[in-house]
Amino acid sequence: MANFLKNLFGKQEDLRTIHLNGAIVVDVRTPEEFRAGHIEGALNIPLDRLKASIGDLKKQGKPIITCCLSGARSGMALNLLSQAGLEVFNGGSWQALERTIC
Repeated sequence: MANFLKNLFGKQEDLRTIHLNGAIVVDVRTPEEFRAGHIEGALNIPLDRLKASIGDLKKQGKPIITCCLSGARSGMALNLLSQAGLEVFNGGSWQALERTIC
């Protein structure tokens, strides 16, 4: 169970430092949710379209911090992106991540 939660929510990392060092914030909510509020500078790539964006994200060569509404979809995004070989961290909810990195 602990490994499941760790995979879902990611390791506890210093997300502020990771962001300050150039990580990309990827918000995996729907465009409608994103328009209602988001972290300035975040990319909106809905979870159902994330797989098609892996190549573009790899080209950027930067770590990625995922976020969503509650942390569940961002955990799924973490698994998808890490399986593709990207360095990725689960930021959880976009509002909590915004408080952490801004």
